[in-house]
Amino acid sequence: MTTRGYDKRACACTLISHIKNPIRFAREMLLHGNTDLTGPPNSGGSGDPSGSEGGAQGHSVLSGATAEKLAREWGLEMCEERYYWTRKRWEQHRRGLGKEKGSGKSDEDAAREEGMRGSDDERDREGFWGDEEGWDGMEYLPQGTVGCVVLDREGVMCVATSTGGLTNKLSGRIGDTPTIGAGFWAEEWFDARPEEWVAHQWKAVQPPLARWMPDMLRDTLGECLPALKGYERAAGEGSSDKKRRGDSMRAVALSGTGNGDSFLRLAATRTAAAIARFSPHHTLTSAVREVAGPGGELQRSAGDRWGTTGEGEGGIIGIELVDGVGRIVAGFNCGGMFRTWIDGSGAERVMVFQEEY
Repeated sequence: MTTRGYDKRACACTLISHIKNPIRFAREMLLHGNTDLTGPPNSGGSGDPSGSEGGAQGHSVLSGATAEKLAREWGLEMCEERYYWTRKRWEQHRRGLGKEKGSGKSDEDAAREEGMRGSDDERDREGFWGDEEGWDGMEYLPQGTVGCVVLDREGVMCVATSTGGLTNKLSGRIGDTPTIGAGFWAEEWFDARPEEWVAHQWKAVQPPLARWMPDMLRDTLGECLPALKGYERAAGEGSSDKKRRGDSMRAVALSGTGNGDSFLRLAATRTAAAIARFSPHHTLTSAVREVAGPGGELQRSAGDRWGTTGEGEGGIIGIELVDGVGRIVAGFNCGGMFRTWIDGSGAERVMVFQEEY
């Protein structure tokens, strides 16, 4: 999703098995869809919503066979399902089903039965056929979501988020990652500076007809006919709605990770952006804290189940742009969240926990 003034453009894909790089497909969806909506470059803004120009018809989300068909037509790299196989995830899957090692079948046999045996490169990389110990999911269970937020020199921001989904989820389940406003969001707007707003001053007046009515009748009818009470702007006060001496441009872009169902219920990233945009005196930092920080909306949404089911757990990263200056934002309510960024001096930064170390 990109920030382009009020012309929001976002694309996502889900339920795919053969597109090697889903983010690249989402990018092509956006580009081809923009061609469908506005036409090719130098066309004068004449598009074809039927999709004959770009093929995406300006849609925001595509899934399954349709997405993979378009990916092939657009020349994107495809792959077999086993490309996505990793030993770590396989062991998490088996553990979740109660099929621990030594339960009767080797990992090799089980993987081959389900058609998920990895490629030779993958097996070599993971040491699948060796004696290595696998990932101990009892100590740490990664969510598997990767999100990225970027600000360019023109002040345009882009956010992209990708995930393999929830381990042992029901077939067909769709989480927050491909859902616009839940797992990712970006927008920009212009704020009038607070001192530029001038409030209207109003005074109550009575229309001529009301002056001849008894008080009780006038009050009763006035509940149904407000014009009988009447209001008008006070003379000489508040003569202008707004004195514009220049607006402040703001933009935000956000990516989330955690319990996707909780993010869906709260429309988490859009909610954080809306707090920053529509609540006075809120920065994106405080807005993200309200949603994803300790004691925030995500945690409260879990109710009594907090800390027992994983519900409500998660975090959000983002960038806030105010008058050309970008600020890194991150908030989470769990033990840690892997994150990295490049600061204003060009230095690479990496953090996991709340406090720097």
